[in-house]
Formats: sequence, structure tokens, C-alpha cells
Amino acid sequence: MKTITVFVLVVFTLFVTHEVTSQEEHLSKIEFLKGQKEKIALQEKDALKLEVAKINKQLERNEISEEEAQKLKTEAAQKRALNIENRLGIIDNQIALLERNGEDPMQLDTLNYATALEIGFGGKDSENNRMFGVSIKENPNRKDVKYDKRTYSDLVVALGFNNAIIDEVSLNDSPYKIGGSRFFELGWQWRTRVFKESNFLRLNYGFSFQFNGLKIKDNQYFVVNGDGNAELEEFDYELDKSKFRMDNLVFPVHLEFGPSKLKKTEKTIRYSLTNQFRFGIGGYGGFNLGTRQKLKYSIDGEKVKDKIKRDYNTNDLVYGLSAYAGFDGVLLYMKYDLNTIFNNAPVDQRNISIGLRFDL
Repeated sequence: MKTITVFVLVVFTLFVTHEVTSQEEHLSKIEFLKGQKEKIALQEKDALKLEVAKINKQLERNEISEEEAQKLKTEAAQKRALNIENRLGIIDNQIALLERNGEDPMQLDTLNYATALEIGFGGKDSENNRMFGVSIKENPNRKDVKYDKRTYSDLVVALGFNNAIIDEVSLNDSPYKIGGSRFFELGWQWRTRVFKESNFLRLNYGFSFQFNGLKIKDNQYFVVNGDGNAELEEFDYELDKSKFRMDNLVFPVHLEFGPSKLKKTEKTIRYSLTNQFRFGIGGYGGFNLGTRQKLKYSIDGEKVKDKIKRDYNTNDLVYGLSAYAGFDGVLLYMKYDLNTIFNNAPVDQRNISIGLRFDL
């Protein structure tokens, strides 16, 4: 409890310090700008003196007449007076922006504006160039909001029951437990609208890691015989658990159908699938990343866990059909491998899965 209290106090202190520092920086910018206002008149007056001195030299060298000299001095004085008025107006606007928004108007590009406004009176700009006056530049940090977003993406998580379809063998007679055999899938998908004016049909594509498990019944486990084929044999001890798992990397592609809600503003067009029914049909193809077997048993009262990773003559290529249907991001999901689990096996076995899929 003491540790938590100290942590909370430290976080609170840092937060307060940050707020105070930010406020001080905000006030210092305003004070700096007010100080610049006092310098503007002096700068313009000094500049006017230089211009008048130059006119007087021209008059002394008889390059201009007295009347022309007086006219040039009047124009110079008017120009400097306007400069003072305009520069003071710019600073007054900066101060008003700071007081109203708490943002630095000299760094408008941080607000994601299309252009960045920089004002300087001898200081350096964002490109390290010394500047006098106002500079308006295209903001390189600006991120344009896309008007019509046709592609969206989701994290895909699926889990459920797993088993194998075996030639001439029913699921009841399967060597694999129906309730104990499970699958898990984790992946990422992109969803692209097919038609320009309608979101009823979408193309879904991505990648997924599939983990297909088979829990073996009747105290059996897989061994590789002399022909290199995997077959079931009875284990020498009483097995508490016998599980066979295949890990795959696949690339699913689905055509997805279903209505959506159109959200249209002056700046964007978006289609939402929230609380909408949808279904998809398609398939997948990929690779078997590895196969392993886990055995749990006891010898003389001592618990033993064996984790065996080997080839087991499983197919390296994985491909199949899949479909899903449901509302929003919760979907009933089914997949079926068209490839056999084992190469050149006397009896063909194909993995099948059914469960729930979540598009997050």
C-alpha cells in the first residue's frame, strides 16, 4: 500500500510540474511577444533614419532636388508608419491566439493545418534561416483525411472444436476426442469494398496462424513406422493426456456479403458493419510450420511430460475451404482442409474445425 501511495504521489507531482511548466512556457511566449512590440517602433525609426540619411546624401550630390528629397522623406516616413502598424497587428493577433487557444501560432503545423505560418523578427525559422516578417509554407506533417476509405483491417481471433474426417469412419468411431480436440487461430485481415457505389460485396484477405489439435483416445499415440508413415499405437503406460498438434501459416481469401451503414459527411464517406449481418465464403492456402505431440503419464507415481516435435510425415502444404456468418464481429466459423493430414497414408484424414470467430 505504501508503494502504491508513493507511486501515485510521484505521478501527481510530475503531472502538476508538467502543467505548471506548460503554463509558464505559455505565459513566457506572450511576454516575449509584448516585448517585441516595444522593439518594433525603434527598429522602424532606425531604418527611417538610414533612409533619410541616404536621401540627404543624394541631395548634397545634387542628384535630386529639394522638392524631390522632401517627397522621398515623406514616402519613407509613411512606409515606416505602415510597417509599424502592420507588425504590431500581427503580434496582437498572435497574442490573441495564444490567450484564446493556448496554442503557439508560430507553430501552426503541429495542429495539422494545410499550411504553416511562421513569423520572425530576426530569429531563425524551421529551416534554420533567419527571417524578417511572415512566411507561409506547406505543412509537411499534415495528414490528409481520405474522403472515401475503401479498405479496412481487423485482428482475427478464432477458436473452437477440431477433428478429422477419416474415410469410411464416422465421427463417433474417430480415434480423436470430439470435446478435447480444439483449434485456435490468430491473424490479420484487410477488407476491401469491391464496387465503388456499394459495400454489399467485399474482398477479405490476410494471413493467419492456425493451431489444430487432436486429442487421441484409447491410450494411443502416434509413432512413425518403418515405411515412414505415422500410425496409432497403444502406449506402454496409462496416458493421462495424448495430444497431437499441427501449426500452420495460411493466407485466407473470402468474398464477404452483407449490408452496412453509410456514414457520409462533407469530408468523409465511411461504411460501418456495426450490428450488421454478414457472411463470407472462400478458402486458404499455406504451409505447415511444425508438428508436435504431447504425452502425459506416470511411472511409479512420478509424473512425466513428453513433448515430441518431428515430421510425422504430415503434408507441408495446407489448403482448404472456409466460411463464416454472424453479426458485427462475432461469427460462426468453419474450415475444412482439402489436403490430407498425412502423406501416403493407407487411410486419408482431413482436418475439420468449427467454432467462433471474432473480428476485432
